[in-house]
Amino acid sequence: MNNATEVWRTRLEAELLDNILGFWMKQTIDETHGGFIGEMNNQLQVIPGADKSLVLNARILWTFASAYRIYGTAEYLTMAERAYDYLIQYFTDPEFGGFFWMVDEHGAASQPKKQIYGLAFVIYALAEYHHATGRKDVLRQATQLFHLIEKYGYDPLHTGYIEALSREWEMTDSLSLSSKDMNEKKSMNTHLHVLEGYTGLYRVWKSELLRNKLAELIETMLEHILDSDGKHFHLFMDEEWRVKSELISFGHDIEGSWLLYEAAETLGDEELLGRVRKASLSMAEAALAEGIEVDGGIWNEADRSGFIDKAHESRDWWPQAEAMVGFYNAYQLTGDSRFLEAAENSWSFTEKYIIDHKLGEWHWGVDESLQPLVHTPKVSAWKCPYHNSRACFEMIRRLGEPLHVEEII
Repeated sequence: MNNATEVWRTRLEAELLDNILGFWMKQTIDETHGGFIGEMNNQLQVIPGADKSLVLNARILWTFASAYRIYGTAEYLTMAERAYDYLIQYFTDPEFGGFFWMVDEHGAASQPKKQIYGLAFVIYALAEYHHATGRKDVLRQATQLFHLIEKYGYDPLHTGYIEALSREWEMTDSLSLSSKDMNEKKSMNTHLHVLEGYTGLYRVWKSELLRNKLAELIETMLEHILDSDGKHFHLFMDEEWRVKSELISFGHDIEGSWLLYEAAETLGDEELLGRVRKASLSMAEAALAEGIEVDGGIWNEADRSGFIDKAHESRDWWPQAEAMVGFYNAYQLTGDSRFLEAAENSWSFTEKYIIDHKLGEWHWGVDESLQPLVHTPKVSAWKCPYHNSRACFEMIRRLGEPLHVEEII
C-alpha cells in the first residue's frame, strides 16, 4: 500500500469511527420512547412526534452490526442490539407476519403496509447481524422473511417484485416509497435493494432456492431494468416491464454498478459474472462521462437527453458515497486510472462540501453554489448512516486489497 493510499484509508476510518458512528451513538438514541429518534433537522433539533421508519431502523441495525463484525467494539454491538430489539418489538406484524412500513413515536403502526423495499432492508440487516453475532434465531427470522417476499411479492408471470402490498399481503394502490416516487408496480430501487438483501443473506445461508432467486434477479435487472445501451437503469416500470420514467439517476447507476458485480461475484457463476462485469463497467463509464462535475461531485439526475438542470438540482450525500465505491470498483476491475481519479475526486468533494465538520454526520447535500442544504434533515426516514458508513467500510477494505484486473469479457 503506497503512502497516498494509506493516508486516504486513514482519513476514511477516522470519518467512519469518529464522525459517522460517533454521531449516531451520541445524537440519535430516543431515551423517551425507545429505539432511535425518527427525525432531526440539520441544526440537530429533534422533530417531536415524527414517525419512525422501517428503513431507518433496519439501516441502523445493518450499520452497527457491520461495525461490530469488523471492529469487535462492544458499543457497536449495543447499538445493533438496540436497533434489533426495537425492530422485533414494534415493527413486527404479529398477526400477518412481516414488518410494518412506519410506526409512530410510541411504536404503534402508522403505515402498516408491506413495502418490499423495506422488507429487503430488514433481510439485509438481519443477515449482517447474524454474520456478526452467529445468532441462529436472527438467521431464522431473515429466512422466514425471504419466504414471505417470495410468496407474496414475487411476480411469477413476469418475474421481479411488486412494490408493495397491504398489511394482509393483498394488492394495494399505495405502491410508492415516497412522495417523490411514481406509484408504479415495479421500480429499479426496490429490485436493487432486494438484490442487495439477497446477496447479504446468501453469504450466510447457502440455500439453493435463494441462489436461484438471486441469479434470476440479476438476469431480470440486466434484461428489464438496464436500458438497451447498457448505460442507465430505468427507474419505474409497470408489471409487464413497460418503462414509465425517462429520468436518469446517476447515484443509482453507479451504486448499481458495484452492487450487481458484488451479487454475481458472491454467486460465483463465471458466465454470469462476465456479463455483469461488462454491464458494471458500461454503467461506470456513463456515470463518469455524463454525471460528474469538474469539482468531482456527482449530480443526482438528468433527463434522457442528458440535460442536468444545474440551477435547480442538488448534489445529495448518498450519490457521492456510492460514486466513490462504484468508481473504485471499476478501477479494481480495469486498472484504468480515470476511475481511480474519479473515486479520489468523489472523496475530496465529500470531504470539502458534504461532511458536516461542525455538527457531525453529513449534510443532505449542497445546492448549485455548493452551499449546504440547511432546510433538510440530518436524520429521517431516508437520512440514515448506511450509504456513508457502507462507503467507508467498502473503501477501507478495498484500499487494502490488490487489484484484480481481468481482460474485459
